[in-house]
Amino acid sequence: MKNDANVVPFNHQDQHPSAAGKLPAALLRVRDKAATLLKDYLQELFANADDALFEMAERATSNNEQNALFEAMRDLRLKRKHIERSFLQQLFSAFSELSQLPSTQPPQLETHSFESLSLVQDDVLEESVAIDSMVAKVKRSDGDALQQLTTRFNHILSSKTTVEKNPLNPRVLSEFFITSCNNINFSINIKLIILKLFEKHVITELGALYQASNQLLIDANILPDLPTTAATAKQRPTVRASTHPASAEPVLDANATVANSEQLQLAFSELQAMLSELRGNVFPARQTPADAVPITSNDLMRLLTHMQQHLPSQSQHDQDLRKQLDQLLLRASANSKETRIVGQVDDDVINLVSMLFEFILDDHNLPDSLKALIARLQIPLLKVAVLDKTFFNRGNHPARRLLNEIASAALGWSDQDAERRDSLYQKIESIVQRTLTDFSDDPNIFNELLADFIAFTGKERRRSELLEQRTRDAEEGRALAETARVHVEQELNTRLLGKTLPEVVVQLLQDAWSKVLLLTYLKNGPDSSQWRDNLATMDDLIWSIEPHEDVAARLKLLQLVPALLRQLREGFSNAAIDPFITSDFFSRLEALHVQAFQRYKQQAAAAVTEPDAVATNSYTALNEQLEDLPLQPEQPSVATVMVEVQEEIVLQQPETTDSSPSKIVLAEDDPALLQVDSLHTGSWLEFSQNEQDKLRCKLAAIIKSTQRYIFVNRSGVKVLEKTRMSLGLEFKNNNVVLLDNALLFDRALESVIGNLRRLKNT
Repeated sequence: MKNDANVVPFNHQDQHPSAAGKLPAALLRVRDKAATLLKDYLQELFANADDALFEMAERATSNNEQNALFEAMRDLRLKRKHIERSFLQQLFSAFSELSQLPSTQPPQLETHSFESLSLVQDDVLEESVAIDSMVAKVKRSDGDALQQLTTRFNHILSSKTTVEKNPLNPRVLSEFFITSCNNINFSINIKLIILKLFEKHVITELGALYQASNQLLIDANILPDLPTTAATAKQRPTVRASTHPASAEPVLDANATVANSEQLQLAFSELQAMLSELRGNVFPARQTPADAVPITSNDLMRLLTHMQQHLPSQSQHDQDLRKQLDQLLLRASANSKETRIVGQVDDDVINLVSMLFEFILDDHNLPDSLKALIARLQIPLLKVAVLDKTFFNRGNHPARRLLNEIASAALGWSDQDAERRDSLYQKIESIVQRTLTDFSDDPNIFNELLADFIAFTGKERRRSELLEQRTRDAEEGRALAETARVHVEQELNTRLLGKTLPEVVVQLLQDAWSKVLLLTYLKNGPDSSQWRDNLATMDDLIWSIEPHEDVAARLKLLQLVPALLRQLREGFSNAAIDPFITSDFFSRLEALHVQAFQRYKQQAAAAVTEPDAVATNSYTALNEQLEDLPLQPEQPSVATVMVEVQEEIVLQQPETTDSSPSKIVLAEDDPALLQVDSLHTGSWLEFSQNEQDKLRCKLAAIIKSTQRYIFVNRSGVKVLEKTRMSLGLEFKNNNVVLLDNALLFDRALESVIGNLRRLKNT
């Protein structure tokens, strides 16, 4: 076809010629049309991904989050062609397999469905929930068109397929896309954002694709009398426009609000369906009299408000919400002479909220003292869910966001902190108290509470980030100083170890000139001319005080000394070495050089009487150079103390909190060390020495040059430092736990969904 070269640049037909040849010509046209449209949709996704991720990066609340988004932008740019090619290859393979399905064996549906995968890994569960939502929307809006397309496929295929196996099924296309992106190491939050973009730019366009594909088959006279889907397709622009108003901010969050209220309601309906399957088995069936009268949601709200207002001042984690509610219903039944029960829908809401808080209050990431405060929010959040069933599916619902923000801020809070003096604890306590006091049936109060809490935590975060940055700068400077110290030690030991030199020279190089070298390394680096010059000065100094029998070397010494002294004085001055120390050194160095020159002058004077003409001329030249030096043999020379440098020179270093080397060395492939290597800045950990003493801190910096890990508390103050090996041993001995800083409510909801699916499959 004309478009083949544009649609399939990887020449897929060449890879599967036999399979492609078995497809009817009409299906080949559908395949190529679908590939053309899907390629356009993907290109639109990539064209908008940069802007979307950049906007999110600008609104990021931490450097880690911002860096992850920028990294995702870079990876998408570099690998977009690979993703596009892989996606289309899978599409072509799926079409080729249509002709290979055995006609006697029905397709095995959902053998590897997202439900089974969700039992393996939390990330896959999140992807499954996102795909569920996308598929459900397509089924509602374009399910008939997809069914008609599958019917037409089966009309011309010898082996029958199903809607679930149709290569253009939204679930199949979503799995193609996820598989294509698997070679990029995105975090789950980034994956969900990319999936949201896939939904926006690809999944929402499937109605037009189904219409075009059905029309191709109708034009080929394949079941032309099936009801048309044009009416459905014509409605799509209206829906698309309503979800993307020009003045609205782009919906980029993985849990972004879906505009259509009916679509939001679906999430609760699916959860309710799971509960109904387990009712009477896992969940005991309610024993209700035949004359029982369900109370209205308004009556339930009044009962919950009564419970909220009479909540004990210190709510316990294990408070039995259902038991308290049943007691109130018994009183209501006695007063009304009718058996009153909670309606089935509201009962399901109560069960879901109870399961969510069961997870939340068992979560290790929350400090126990703050769990007591969060437990008091169970009734208010239950009231929110009763009022608005979309609460379970709206990631940006203010009540959910408030709970997530509280949990996120509390991650670094320790039970050892002084509760009454801690501003964060006091703020959370005031938020909870105001919720219990002021929230009746207007959920808008959560918008106000959320804004207030975000403003509070924003100020705290800015202060802590400033301190964190100062800590990082200080630690990086210390690491650079450590590297410089090691280099200077190496240079000193290379020149001094094993040599016998005047003690004054050894002391000067170790105590004073080492500081000159350190300063030069830190200021100019090891590749600078200043560094090389200072090393050369050290070499010249050592050479100048060594004995030399060669006359030319003695002449060189005479020329070298003035420049050497000047370079030494300049170096000491730049390093601000104590002038009293340098003055004493220069006096003693001068004495060494004068003694050498006097000895050379005596040897030169004696040499002129020798018969060797060459030696006589050389020493005569040396004698002329030394004629200005006084020869004072009558004065005894000062004894020079000589030392042999037998041990390596180790310069003084600042003390560290974790400076002693570990006696145990783990193998590089040890799981504990691999876990250390997987840490990134911003990770929260809890160190425990015993059951009572626990320290929560955040990894603020990884100093690669020294393999040190710097930890700060939630205020940004350094509280701990570990080497890579010592941190690995902490993990191996189970003395440290990596805390999960993902959104609390979202993790709780994932856990509830996963548990419901597991229970359904058992």
